[in-house]
Amino acid sequence: MKTGLVVEGGGMKCAYSSGVLDVFLENDINFDYVNGVSAGSACAASYVAGQRERNRRFYSIHSMSKKYASLDNLIRTGSFFGLDYIYSTLTNEDGADPLDYDAMEANPCEFEVVATDASTGHAAYFNKKDMKRNDYAAIKASCALPVMSNPQLVDGREYFDGGVSDSLPIQRAWEKGVRKAVVIFSKPEGYLMQPQKHRVIFTFALRKYPAVIYRLRHRHEFYNRQITKIRQMRDQGKVITFSPSADIKVSTYKVDQDIMEELYQNGREDAERRVDELKEFLSVK
Repeated sequence: MKTGLVVEGGGMKCAYSSGVLDVFLENDINFDYVNGVSAGSACAASYVAGQRERNRRFYSIHSMSKKYASLDNLIRTGSFFGLDYIYSTLTNEDGADPLDYDAMEANPCEFEVVATDASTGHAAYFNKKDMKRNDYAAIKASCALPVMSNPQLVDGREYFDGGVSDSLPIQRAWEKGVRKAVVIFSKPEGYLMQPQKHRVIFTFALRKYPAVIYRLRHRHEFYNRQITKIRQMRDQGKVITFSPSADIKVSTYKVDQDIMEELYQNGREDAERRVDELKEFLSVK
């Protein structure tokens, strides 16, 4: 039975996911299919490459640089998160914390990241073939938050953050043949998305991209249908979910070393408690 992993986005909240994924690596928990959204795509890449604690360093150490995330970035480059700094300067093979491209390629799992086509508003799914050595444009596209980031180019086409069009791509996993899945949320259990705030601002800022505006205006509806579906699948025994058990207040854009470490440890603790349950669910010996 084909197994799958879906890692939700959430900016700095994904420090939680990095803790969960490190426990998976330590316990040889693997999947046939892996899908990441936004910051979850970057976490998933390190997981697929087998690089334990690499995500932890990005959240707890590298994020302390203004080049990583800052208003200075937004003013100078148009992007709050320094996508080129994070996914090129740090991540390339000559960077301070490179992604092990060869290991990612060698992993037999099917790996996809989600972005949103800026022209159509539709989800686009990029796989390993779209991620070449020292060229992680697909991950940058998956992480390009509208208004807070410029659209990113992949093969000459503009894309925004994958969460705009497919925040929780469980349907995509099923289309790829998955029949048992693990979903890592960046938000607490019971969360439901509210309508996007600052409609006047994003409508003006994204006036060149009406399809993206439409998606943002209705994002909460799409998201809440997806999360309701996932909870139903969990009740049916098809899905296991992880979500932060500790009450740690953090926003998508909040950079705080202590909070990042708390989230990481919470992810580890939640996953460690459920290793046996997870292995039984996935039929891992």
